[in-house]
Amino acid sequence: MAKYQVPKKNDVRKMAPKTPTERLRVICLALPEAEERETWEIPTYRIRGKIFALESAIAERPAVWCKAQPGSQKLLVGADPDRFFVPPYLGHKGWVGMWLDRRVDWREVAELVRRSYRLIAPKKLAALLPGD
Repeated sequence: MAKYQVPKKNDVRKMAPKTPTERLRVICLALPEAEERETWEIPTYRIRGKIFALESAIAERPAVWCKAQPGSQKLLVGADPDRFFVPPYLGHKGWVGMWLDRRVDWREVAELVRRSYRLIAPKKLAALLPGD
């Protein structure tokens, strides 16, 4: 089986003309067996029915929400509260939100999504991803 690769710098540049929704879709659907399903009128990205990332808009600002490793939410939000936030509804479960409208580092988005996928996916699928 092919292993998932974080988009290379040149690949991310090719994504530049796309909307945040399209860019996020490319990142999420590149993961093994990932699928997109609209829920609550927003795109959610799932592995075997479980959400690992979702796109949301708060006050019309696009964002992605992902499950984070223990302690990561506090670290990310504390280090850069202009880019990261504690999302409503899932924040108490350790999920982290990242704004997708200002100086977005799409490689960083891909890493955040990949880590979330790894936390949600069955072990055999998670093993297809390169280690951190």
